[in-house]
Amino acid sequence: MASGALLPRFGSRTGYRRQVESLLAEADIRIGGSRPWDIQVHDERFFQRVLAETSLGFGEAYMDGWWDCRQLDELVCRILRRGLLGRVRSWQDAWTALKAKLLNLQHPRRAFQVGERHYDLSLDLYQAMLDRRLIYSCAYWKAADDLDAAQEAKLDLVCHKLGLKPGMRVLDIGCGWGGAAKFLAERYGVEVYGVTVSKQQAAYAQTLCQGLPVTIELKDYRAIQGKFDCGFSIGMFEHVGVKNYAAYFDVVRRCLPEEGLFVLHTIGANVSSDHGNPWVTRYIFPNSMLPSLAQIGRAIEGRCIVEDLQNFGPDYERTLLAWHANFERAWPRLQAKYDERFFRMWRFYLLSFAGAFRARHLQLWQIVLSPRGRPRRYDAPR
Repeated sequence: MASGALLPRFGSRTGYRRQVESLLAEADIRIGGSRPWDIQVHDERFFQRVLAETSLGFGEAYMDGWWDCRQLDELVCRILRRGLLGRVRSWQDAWTALKAKLLNLQHPRRAFQVGERHYDLSLDLYQAMLDRRLIYSCAYWKAADDLDAAQEAKLDLVCHKLGLKPGMRVLDIGCGWGGAAKFLAERYGVEVYGVTVSKQQAAYAQTLCQGLPVTIELKDYRAIQGKFDCGFSIGMFEHVGVKNYAAYFDVVRRCLPEEGLFVLHTIGANVSSDHGNPWVTRYIFPNSMLPSLAQIGRAIEGRCIVEDLQNFGPDYERTLLAWHANFERAWPRLQAKYDERFFRMWRFYLLSFAGAFRARHLQLWQIVLSPRGRPRRYDAPR
């Protein structure tokens, strides 16, 4: 949540409601309205909770069933478009920011927490939600009509940007369930070395890639050793943290030849911060934070050369909506493992992120880097 001045507090529920209504009206959102993005409040404590806990309270109140909205993604889009999050600040936001300043939340001792709490959830959930390769990152919809095709197009785009040739040794930082590694090995005849901090991902990827020139290890990126012809990282940099960006690009520089290419695929923020959204870090991605271009630029200075940068952030909205549709369809068979609060949490996660990308509050960057720079012009495929 962006910082901002504290709004004055009223001393009654009527006052809290009036304050929230006034704020939302700036984004043409009504309490009890009939339009899809209007909010239906079921518990009057909602208003005080949102003012006291801002984004954390907003998300938790939804999980607890205190409010509903027929088009949650559009609601979030309107809130972010009008910059309403920056209008209210809570003690929770201040504590989150202070913690990030005092601690390295992505220290090696904490590196595996996101694997344990998010990626090690039941595989049934991800198999129901994602494409057939279990690619858990933004798809590329330029010429695709369905999720499987769009994810394959994204993988092909990365491969073309790397200029893969048979026999190359490729580094995959944050390999997920191994879908990308398998695709590269089968389609392009390369050898892949991948690392992940999720035990479930590592075990699944190792089985998936049996018989192929693919090595998967349960390992933090800082422990990677060896030399590779090129490398990539898809949807992992969001877990690195600004205090560790320099160390991350030191690994890239150390592991690649001077002209070797590296594709960094990451969600990005428009404004620099040193911490993540309190609700997201508590319930979805522990210790996560989104980089800005300024932060990436400072970290690669003296370490890497930028060969190309592509932004296809709007494609993430469509990806998230596809995941949400799959999740909703699969819920009748998933609910034996998860309760209603989890269902509302997961829906809020997918649709609020979709709204954030629609508002252009978040971006999706593919940045092509090389340690010393290519001697000839690099023409990136699109």
